[in-house]
Amino acid sequence: MSDFKITKAQLELVEKLGVIHEKSGMQPAASRIMALLIIADRTELAFDEIQQTLGISKSSASVSINLLLSINKIEYMTKVGDRKRYFRNKIRNWKDDMKQGIEEITAINSIFKEVLAQRSKTTKEFNQSLAEIIDFMEFFQKEIPGIFKKWEAKNK
Repeated sequence: MSDFKITKAQLELVEKLGVIHEKSGMQPAASRIMALLIIADRTELAFDEIQQTLGISKSSASVSINLLLSINKIEYMTKVGDRKRYFRNKIRNWKDDMKQGIEEITAINSIFKEVLAQRSKTTKEFNQSLAEIIDFMEFFQKEIPGIFKKWEAKNK
């Protein structure tokens, strides 16, 4: 049995952050697991610690952990002499996640351009909104490298 504990205030933060993850489309249990792995004082937690702390079923914990592993949001590690797997958030890879997000925006924007070129001219208001999205995404793509450079210069 684990001696892992979190405070009531930390558990409230897990819920707050979990709700934000949930609003972005993630399942409730997976959202809370993501939040717990960010908020807990220990950076690696065993399956039973996650399941018991969040008060979720073993099945829900297992399905959610497998989902998070499959979408590369968490990873697991093992410890010498211990058969358990310990799960941790991949927050240290945030720059790679940002780059992947920018690549996704680029791909979506490319398709949006094709869509706009093929759309009927009779839907002027919709087409205008789509053109604005394309314009913003192009602006964003051009500006984001400069933002990274400014941030890195600030932190030297």
